[in-house]
Amino acid sequence: MPADLAVIGLGTYGLPLAQAAVAAGIPTIGYRTGPEAGSLSPAELRRMLAGGFRPTTDPAELGRVRTAVICAPTPRGADGGLDLSQLETAARTLAAHLRPHTTVILESPVYPGTTEGFLRPLLEEGSGLRAGRDFHLAYSPSRVDPGNRDVTPATTPKVIGGLTPACTESAAAFHARLTDKVVRARGPREAETVQLLETNYRHVNIALVNEMAVLCNDLGVDLWDVIRCAETKPFGFQAFRPGPGVGGHSVPQDMTAGGGRGLRMVELAQEVNNRMPGYVVQRAAALLNEHGKSARGARVLLLGVTYKPDLADLQGTPAREIALRLRELGATVSYHDPYVPSWSVYDHPIPRADSLYEAAADADLTILLQQHRTYDLQGLSVKAQLLLDTRGAAPTGAAHRL
Repeated sequence: MPADLAVIGLGTYGLPLAQAAVAAGIPTIGYRTGPEAGSLSPAELRRMLAGGFRPTTDPAELGRVRTAVICAPTPRGADGGLDLSQLETAARTLAAHLRPHTTVILESPVYPGTTEGFLRPLLEEGSGLRAGRDFHLAYSPSRVDPGNRDVTPATTPKVIGGLTPACTESAAAFHARLTDKVVRARGPREAETVQLLETNYRHVNIALVNEMAVLCNDLGVDLWDVIRCAETKPFGFQAFRPGPGVGGHSVPQDMTAGGGRGLRMVELAQEVNNRMPGYVVQRAAALLNEHGKSARGARVLLLGVTYKPDLADLQGTPAREIALRLRELGATVSYHDPYVPSWSVYDHPIPRADSLYEAAADADLTILLQQHRTYDLQGLSVKAQLLLDTRGAAPTGAAHRL
């Protein structure tokens, strides 16, 4: 059966889109752009295949669809900016098979101006077609929140910014099949900047509450109680919570690496958030010292090493740097995570604890880095010799909090 949709890039952004399209009855093919790891379980993937989803390695199939959505990963490059190499490969592959009247939508995180200044020339040169005349071109920021069971593609408004009004309407018509609400931006640059604002909003607010965590610890103030009270305010406040660092696929963008004007607030947020793994290790060493133990030779158990609860995704997880720093202090590090059967930190295998309670009882210090639903924190607080809770998840008084 011919497909209506090609999803190019089957990682964090592409797989959920393909899943939503198949659920909506849209014949969909998936084209991988690299060694991507999505967040779908094997059972979910089987359901997609049963619903008509077809992974393909044949680029010619990209020329047989009405809509092509590019979801290629754009990770942080060596210069600190976004690496567009997979996006470029995807664009050149699609361009070689692009047909007139196709709607092309970019959903990868990019700098403002990328759709027009980077993607458009690649598609036009490779196809001989003109964007806005022979095919539609638009940008739509991905709004994927892996593991969030309360938010679905259908209930998440989709922002669309097309090269021309006709491009916007064509892309909006496609996404209207997946979501209850489509929001039209003035153009692709505005839509790209929506993604920039949303990503940086998260990082800046996490940085603020991370700084508050350090301040409150110095003052002897219970930050978690402060947040509990503050979030009762019905206006002007949105609750964020501190943690051991910021992971995930959304890279903060200060624009300097993209050739734009720097965003000082974002630069500061990156500095603050990048310091958090070191701060966690500092707190861990201080706790051990307070209980008459040295970090050197201490047995430290890390609980939850993924970047987000109840997912197997290790992208950007702060657990990696925390494990590295603890080992540099001479600690013996092990971990437990129901979603991670094996784990290495810079090519050094970290032993996995088979029995959670036995490992916590044996460890000199247990550090909760990620709050998976399967963790009984009340029971763990009883078993653990010493528990440092970086998520504020343990019962009050049952653990030392970040």
